[in-house]
This record gives sequence, C-alpha cells and structure tokens, in this order.
Amino acid sequence: MNSIISPSMYILSILFLLSASLTASYPIQQTSLIRCLSQHSIPLSTIYTPNNSSFTSVLESRAQIPRFTEPSVPKPELIFTPLSESHVQAAVICSKELGIHMRVRSGGHDLEGVSYVSIIESPFIVLDLTNLRSISVNINENSAWVQVGATLGELYYRIAEKSKVHGFPAGVCPTVGVGGHITGGGYGILLRKYGLAADNVIDAHIVDVNGRVLDRAAMGEDLFWAIRGGGGGSFGVILSWKIKLVAVPETVTVFSVTKALDTKLLYRWQQVADKLDENLLTRVLMRVTNASERIVTTTYDGYFLGGADRLVQVMQDSFPELGLTRKDYSETSWIQSTLFAYTIPLNTSLEFLLLRNTPSTSSDGKADFVREPIPEFALEELRKRISEEDDPFIVWTAYGGMMNRIPEYETPFPHRKGTMYKFHYFTSWPKGDKNVAKHMSWIRSLYNYMTPYVSKFPRGAYVNYRDLDLGINKKGNTSVIQASVWGVKYFKGNFQRLVKVKTEVDPDNFFRHEQSIPPLVLKR
Repeated sequence: MNSIISPSMYILSILFLLSASLTASYPIQQTSLIRCLSQHSIPLSTIYTPNNSSFTSVLESRAQIPRFTEPSVPKPELIFTPLSESHVQAAVICSKELGIHMRVRSGGHDLEGVSYVSIIESPFIVLDLTNLRSISVNINENSAWVQVGATLGELYYRIAEKSKVHGFPAGVCPTVGVGGHITGGGYGILLRKYGLAADNVIDAHIVDVNGRVLDRAAMGEDLFWAIRGGGGGSFGVILSWKIKLVAVPETVTVFSVTKALDTKLLYRWQQVADKLDENLLTRVLMRVTNASERIVTTTYDGYFLGGADRLVQVMQDSFPELGLTRKDYSETSWIQSTLFAYTIPLNTSLEFLLLRNTPSTSSDGKADFVREPIPEFALEELRKRISEEDDPFIVWTAYGGMMNRIPEYETPFPHRKGTMYKFHYFTSWPKGDKNVAKHMSWIRSLYNYMTPYVSKFPRGAYVNYRDLDLGINKKGNTSVIQASVWGVKYFKGNFQRLVKVKTEVDPDNFFRHEQSIPPLVLKR
C-alpha cells in the first residue's frame, strides 16, 4: 500500500535533512533556528547559510559599504529574507526563544555596517527585509504605506506615478532603504520646508520583542515617538511606515554652479543659508576636482519650490554675491529634482530611481552641526586638509525654516533651532586600496580639527551617519552611563527618554548592537 506524503510533511523532511547536514560544521544554534522556523512554515528559499552558494551574493546585495564584506569582517551564521510580516514574527520568536543574536537590515547603508555585521558578539544572524518592499499611495488621503525594504527611489517613483504635486521630505540617495532612513530622522531637499522624514510619519507597524505586530494605537505614543528618530535596531523590527505626503508645486527650480573655493563667498553663504526663503534649500559640495593640481572646488546647489523668475528675485535679495543670472536656473518637477540632488542629469529617465546598485567604492564619514560661521582662516586650513586626501567630499546642508519651528523634543532627533547647517564629511576609496588606514586617519584628523567650530556641550552627531569612534556598547555589560557618551551626541536630552522607552518595551535587551539604546536595568 502506497503512503501519500503531504507537501507540508515533505518540506519538514527536507528542512530536517538540511539542518542535520549542518550540525557537523555549524553550531547547534543554527540547526535549532532552522527547525524552529520550519514550524512556522518558513520557505527554504528564504534561508541562507554559509554553505549555500547564494549566501555571499545575498549578504553583499544590500551591503552599501563594501569594506564590511571583506574576508576579515565577521559574517552571520544565517541570513533570513522573510516574505511576509508573519515571517518576521517567526524570526523574532525563534531567535528570542533560542537566545540567538539578530541584526536587522533594510537598505544596508549603515556607515558602520551594524545592520549586518557584529563586532561585539557572535554568533549572529541577519534578518534581511529586502523582500518587504510594497508601496501603497493614497493621494486622496495625502498618505502612503511603505514597507521598510523599499528604497527612497522606489518611494519617490511611486508617488510621482500618482501625482505631480505631492512629494515626501526624505534623503537624496535613491538606494537608501526607507526602514533605517526614517528611524534615524532622514533629511533631504525639502528639509527647510517640511522638516525630516520622521517628522512626517503618521503611523507604523512594528514587531515587538514578543513577536506581536503593533500599530501606533497598540504600541502607544512613547514607542511611536522613539522609533521616529531614535535609531534602528533598539526597539523592535519596523515593518512599514505610514507617511504624510506633502504639497509640492508643479514647477521646481534648481541650480548648480561650481567655483574654485572662495573663502569670502563661503563665509557669506554661512551667514545667509539658514535665513533664506524656506521654499529654498541650498547646499555646498566641497571636493578636489583636479587630481594632479589638487584644486579644491565648491559647488553651490539650490532647490526651490517655485518658478525661476521668483527664485531670481529671492537670490538677488538675499545672496547676490553668488552672481547667478536667469540662465543659471532650470525649471523642472519635484521628481526630477530628486535625481538632480543625487548629481544625476535632469534628462535622466525616472527608471534610474528603481535601480538597486551597490557601490564599488568604500567610504568612511562623520557628521557635525554648525551654529556659528566658521572663520575664513579655518576655511583656508580646511582647503589645505582636503587637498591632502585622495577622494574627499564635504556636504554643507542649510538648516533653518521648518527645522527652527519643530521643538527638539518633538522626536528623538534634537538638532534643530539654532543650527545653521550640517556638515557631512567623508572620504572614499576603491576596492582593494592598500591605504585604508591612511584614509581613516585623515577623516579622524579632520574631525578633530573641526572641534572648535562646531556644536558644543554636546558636540552633536547624526545617528544615520553612525560613528563608532564615539563609543560602543559592550557584550553582556550594556551600561547607560557608558552609552550616554555617544547617546547625548546623537539625541541630547532625548537620550534619557529613549532609555526609559527601551526599558519598558525590551528590558532584556534582545534588540541590540554596538550603539543600540540600552535598558536602564539589564535583567539577568
């Protein structure tokens, strides 16, 4: 008599054989996790172990900082790429039950790689949310639900499909994952008009430490506050955000003019940038443009919500020193301006926003907030230091406008009123470069030099430009006092409230990494 094996029994049998084959070469934790996931009907195709031929490609597919995929860097024992919310719930439940350390990755742009690398404890697994990328835009309600595996480029593209007069105030890099971007605040060319991405979130879905899916009403206002700017990987696994779409005109005007560094002109920009019409955001991009002569240039970019004729008048009244004329301005749409902000030509196809390329160069960077103009003699020294590095880049992004009107306690991101602009300085190098230590030393030296000219008490930092030089948590000994060294730089007085929320929602510190928010009393 022939027996009939059901599909579910067949899958369980395969999973058992797979886990059995792993036992000899991998820790029992991994085997137990696969068995646990199998009990939740998790497809084999979503689980990757180091002996799987696709493991490396999956690991590197969303690793936006290539130096964190080098052989010397710790690798996860398993990568799980869930296809649904219930899969994420299973991952949390099984990992917690088995005591397995988990990292969560959406876009992979973390500057220190903590979403897919653990330097403080092993073994660990990676929960990769790439497949959770649906976007539902509701123009009638001026809102959209977006899953965390979607990129900013995909979100912008889907909004523009539905409307020419709606946008969202988020970042300029289209490959950045929506999930992590909003957890740290998220800023872009609509910053001065509408604030941060996190300022425009109206609901969220999160898997908590007990494996429950919670919306804003269920999680409560304290947790909802914490996840909108308090950094990722501390409070749960964000599944999706409900965002508020903002009004943009059909015509947006942009400009970009490059000049050799003129310290008087740059000093003047510092004086006016945060006071300009809030419909206008300006940036300065500082770099070396002539490799042989080491010429330092400044590119002045502008993004104006309105027509060119109006912008001509705004610039003439507020910043005539830049010397722009009508021919320097280009009228376009908001969606095209998102490409321009990424230094992509305006006539580029919008399909570019849907690409998920990974870079071929590595980088390291830091951030600062500036509250008083940097004097000209210091700008001259900055010129000298930049000319000494191979591929340096500094972005000066103007603040003011809406950023002055949102209280610093409104969300965990505190760097608002009184901030003139934000520095993001970084350096890049090609894969295989033998001078990585030199590049890292250069950025640290520059950061130290800038100390007298940036925010103080504390010196501010931006959690989306994570910097482990500020300090890290220790395995098994997470201290609020030690964490406050870097915590107050990212969050100022909001750090203590984040600790309070963490203590309430994850007292055993299941969700943790090198700079996660620690609970007040770590249970043993």
